[in-house]
Amino acid sequence: MHDTPDTTPAAAPRGCPAAPAPPPAPPLFTWEFAADPYPAYAWLREHAPVHKTALPSGVEAWLVTRYGDARQALADARLSKNPLHHAEGARGKSKTGIPGERSANLMTHLLNIDPPDHTRLRRLVSKAFTPRRVAAFAPRVQELTDGLIDGFAARGEVDLIHEFAFPLPIYAICDLLGVPREDQDDFRDWAGMMIRHGGGPRGGVARSVKKIRTYLAELIHRKRADLGDDLISGLIRASDHGEHLTEDEAAAMCFVLLFAGFETTVNLIGNSLHTLLRRPDQRELLQKSLAAGDTGLLTTGIEELLRYDGAVELATWRYATEPVEIGGRTIPAGDPVLVVLAAADRDPARFTGPDTLDLARRDNPHLGYGHGIHYCLGAPLARLEGQTALATLLTRLPDIRLAADPDDLRWRGGLIMRGLRTLPVAFTPEAAEGARSTTEPTRP
Repeated sequence: MHDTPDTTPAAAPRGCPAAPAPPPAPPLFTWEFAADPYPAYAWLREHAPVHKTALPSGVEAWLVTRYGDARQALADARLSKNPLHHAEGARGKSKTGIPGERSANLMTHLLNIDPPDHTRLRRLVSKAFTPRRVAAFAPRVQELTDGLIDGFAARGEVDLIHEFAFPLPIYAICDLLGVPREDQDDFRDWAGMMIRHGGGPRGGVARSVKKIRTYLAELIHRKRADLGDDLISGLIRASDHGEHLTEDEAAAMCFVLLFAGFETTVNLIGNSLHTLLRRPDQRELLQKSLAAGDTGLLTTGIEELLRYDGAVELATWRYATEPVEIGGRTIPAGDPVLVVLAAADRDPARFTGPDTLDLARRDNPHLGYGHGIHYCLGAPLARLEGQTALATLLTRLPDIRLAADPDDLRWRGGLIMRGLRTLPVAFTPEAAEGARSTTEPTRP
């Protein structure tokens, strides 16, 4: 951590013993912290719940860690999503948001704007990205899931991130957007560079973002001349019925749907499987429920897995447009605010036994997909993919187990998302007659 919060206890009245000093602040944003940030977040919740710190990028931001404060911040209109409200100069602004989106002219999307523009764009996207469309997509998600498992089921071992959790949401969102199958491997390569964060070549993320921007502009242009039943065509139709969606807005919206629609789901699947593999009692309960044809535990379970070790560690950037008081601290105008979802979702003031995984938990208003007007539009699709992935994998490969020391697993760098680099597992190979045939096992 780059600073020390002011937790000096107040002077005790004369004749009274001094209050004990709090334990020292744990370091933030180290590799050890990435492996298990929850003890540090517990310290912040208790001793410095609204805390200003220097991030690894050098940008200073306020971390909000208690559940009640987090809900307030996520719904507070004084905390803008627009980076123009950041008090720092252009150099500071370039260190927030999605790398490369500014230079690629992809800033006009739901994660970066406020009402009334946010209201207009969300209404347009909602017309195309309907619950009915997501529900109708369920058979394709199942087909993709089975096809990917077919590719490794007979081997007895696999890296679940590389061959399952990563390609499933990429191919799913490409299909939903209407990206032709012959172009989807390019998207897989570009997306792979984006989630590597600091692990790829210098400037690789920005170059991938630029390639996606160029491709999306060309695809939108082609779709206008030949509309289909895909999400991009739906966006075009929505904008052609009395509302205005510029080509830049359409490209930015498709980009953020791609970005938000795949990395969060990669992490949801990967983190959930990692958690279940380390909690055999809960995993066994889920497998028994699935074997009995009961999906109730799967439904509550995916919400609990989102709460317990979710895909998004910190909500995306917000900026105070005026002095804002949160948790007894006044945040000056222009300062960035980061709501720590992972800390809020383990707040004992809101959740009973917050550090215990309980797949049957009912009272579970977690913040894994946000809160307020910026609640994740793609949450139904992510839930569908997560439930399908877990149910199919645990049913087809019932004795799946970690094939590495848990302490040797590494988590990806980056500030907002939380996800594993690899998740090696072993299992009894599936008999040939039990596998489903596919002509393209790596791209169902």
